[in-house]
Amino acid sequence: MDKSQLVKTSMSNTILNTAHDTKDEKHRLAIFQSWLQETNRSWFNPDLETYREYLLHKYSGRQNSPLSPISVRSHLATLRSRYRSLLKSNRIRDLLYQQINTELSPTDKKTILDELYERMRNSIDPINSSVRIVHRQDIEDSTQLRLTVEQAQQLVKLTDTQTLIGKRDRALISLLLCTGIREAELCSLHVNDLKKHLGGELALHVRHGKGAKERLIPYGELIWGLNYTLHWLESANIASDAVFRGFYRGGKRIRPTPLTKRAINQILDKYPIMVSGEIQTVKPHDLRRTYARLLYESGMDLLAIRDNLGHSDTRTTLRYIGTMDVVARKPRNIYNI
Repeated sequence: MDKSQLVKTSMSNTILNTAHDTKDEKHRLAIFQSWLQETNRSWFNPDLETYREYLLHKYSGRQNSPLSPISVRSHLATLRSRYRSLLKSNRIRDLLYQQINTELSPTDKKTILDELYERMRNSIDPINSSVRIVHRQDIEDSTQLRLTVEQAQQLVKLTDTQTLIGKRDRALISLLLCTGIREAELCSLHVNDLKKHLGGELALHVRHGKGAKERLIPYGELIWGLNYTLHWLESANIASDAVFRGFYRGGKRIRPTPLTKRAINQILDKYPIMVSGEIQTVKPHDLRRTYARLLYESGMDLLAIRDNLGHSDTRTTLRYIGTMDVVARKPRNIYNI
């Protein structure tokens, strides 16, 4: 008999949760806990190898399709981190010990507990549940959208500045185009972040960048993104705290809380544009890539673009800029056929 079956199953799978979980951690843990329940597993029998296959081939998420290998890797990383914490907790060990069949001797109970812990360690070992990621040298154009100047201008002009919602949307789109910030950074912007100075130039202050990095992004000649944002704030009578906020039903009263990343994507979904003969919706990261590409084409130094985007490696910045040497890679006719 599997010794894990000698442990009472009354211990809730929600033991994996903590009060400090981020939104992403809550989401990933909720999916895992649902899977445990559906497969009649307890949290102390995680089987991440089987769970990996479920996420890659059977799970139907928000896009009604299994997760990508990169997303699966993130899910498993969250679970491994949580289990490592649980395995170090004396409180959890005591709880498990108490749940083992009380008719067994202390020696047998300890043996069972030690085996449970060994099984959990084996299950979360990356060697047993690794995810293969295929690294692509080249990325097809349609998978990573970069707008031309004309398309970016068209996107901005689609917003209706006769309404308060339209003013917010124009400011939001403009600031993404003019600074290249991430959607999460946009969510955390406060009014006093908009007008800082770097070398005597007006700059945007990103307080909560990726990797807990702060940075300043000079507006330069793209200051019109700031101007639209200030116009939105004045119209909405916002003097402090979150710059971009949602509306209560009816679109007249403004919520006090900042927009979420999901809300930003929903806003952009309202403004599809024509790209390569097809109507397409734009994502926040498309505007970040657009910022990188258009500034590079205008002659801006690569290192300056890297610093504005908050990248640590110029190779990451080059991926945002995209393939620029296609003409040079087009083969000539070397065959006499």
